[in-house]
Amino acid sequence: MYLGIDLGTSGVKAVLIDEKGALVGEGTAPLTLARPRPLWSEQDPEAWWQATKIAVSALGARHSLDAVAGIGLSGQMHGAVLLGRSGQVLRPAILWNDGRAGAACIELERREPASRTITGNMAMPGFTAPKLIWVAQHEPDVFTRTARVLLPKDWIRFRLTGEAVSEPSDAAGTLWLDVKRRRWSPAMLAATDLEERHMPRLVEGTQVSGQLSRKAADTLGLRPGIPVAGGGGDNAAGAVGIGVVRPGMAFLSLGTSGVIFVADDVLKTDPDRAVHALCHCIPDMWHRMAVILSAASTLSFATRLVGATDEAELLAEIEAAGVQAQAHSRLVVLPYLSGERTPHNDPTATGVIFGLDGATNRVDLGRAVLEGVAFALADGLHTLEAGGGPIKALSVIGGGARSKLWGRILAAALERPLMYHHGGEVGPALGAARLARIAVSGASLDEACPPPPLAHVIEPEPALVEMLEPRRILFRRLYRDLRSTFASSVC
Repeated sequence: MYLGIDLGTSGVKAVLIDEKGALVGEGTAPLTLARPRPLWSEQDPEAWWQATKIAVSALGARHSLDAVAGIGLSGQMHGAVLLGRSGQVLRPAILWNDGRAGAACIELERREPASRTITGNMAMPGFTAPKLIWVAQHEPDVFTRTARVLLPKDWIRFRLTGEAVSEPSDAAGTLWLDVKRRRWSPAMLAATDLEERHMPRLVEGTQVSGQLSRKAADTLGLRPGIPVAGGGGDNAAGAVGIGVVRPGMAFLSLGTSGVIFVADDVLKTDPDRAVHALCHCIPDMWHRMAVILSAASTLSFATRLVGATDEAELLAEIEAAGVQAQAHSRLVVLPYLSGERTPHNDPTATGVIFGLDGATNRVDLGRAVLEGVAFALADGLHTLEAGGGPIKALSVIGGGARSKLWGRILAAALERPLMYHHGGEVGPALGAARLARIAVSGASLDEACPPPPLAHVIEPEPALVEMLEPRRILFRRLYRDLRSTFASSVC
């Protein structure tokens, strides 16, 4: 069997697949994040390790782990884990949805004018390199003591194997990688006063990166020496899990963040539109992404705000009210709880509820959240298509994939059919396990990465498309009207 471990923002998921790729079981453990100041988002890496132990233990309680032949990793991208010379963590990890490095992005591109050409991307606060400029400016003692910078999943690998290793799909999200050549860029490292010695070595996602140490094996209930694959950043691994491994294939991810991902066999960049152009975790493949920073996390926020027991309860109430419940409403939610990336690249953007009146109830607000996330993803889809051509259909993965109601709203807002697959909510963890299978057994892409069986397809409903259109127009206008206010209101 093969073990996949996905380090998410809200939790760790571990899955087992058998030698034919069938899902055997899964275990999970929750995580929380800290926001000690406006725009900041941090986690303690030690909490990641504890959650990994819990998730693997939960899996091992139901399934024997004796037959595990390989381990694959995926995880939240862009985070900065700073290590000292003895491998100790120097400060809490600065996460992908942290917005403190806005000024550092401008400084990075000033220091290296070819930045967008080398990396294929606009410098954004969520990426890793600007975070290190911020640390150097605001925590110089920490910066001076930094001997190694690791991404979140690669810190888990460090705990598993003792090896500092990454792979191109995650490394491309740092702004230190020459994305076309799939290697560290000396120029980009120099722009942050770092050198290649500060970086992990690189392997492809389908290659072995190291072996499980005896100490980690004893902790996790596994045998020592198990090969650990390079793995992938969460979205690239999610693509492998859903079978998006050929040019032109695409998926939509509804996790903490929201992503529309398109696979390419050549590097296609569009940095001026805030499109991410990164390496795939498969050799000689790349991908483009439109990213919104708050997707399912916005629904979780609304659930807490209105006092619902959980997201499922709120979704059931919205479903019971029917799709026409807000036919004439002007209630609109901007889901920018952590700023926004595509297409705005605006870390100062905030969440907005517009159109409240005395009759607004929690069902109205919940539905407006579902629509707001859908409208934000539609903005991203249109941006991707403007620079790379039409995207005809999308597979759906992530926890939000469980809601058919949300699927109907998404299909209408995107005006595209959405394909739902059995096991699609497992996402990156399944992709990580598949990468382990390839690395250890030599299985081909076609053998290891078929799309999971299709469960159902949601087609856009013309009446729903028409009903949403006025609010979609209002959604876009609200951001344009508020952008300068967002920027000027940051304390």
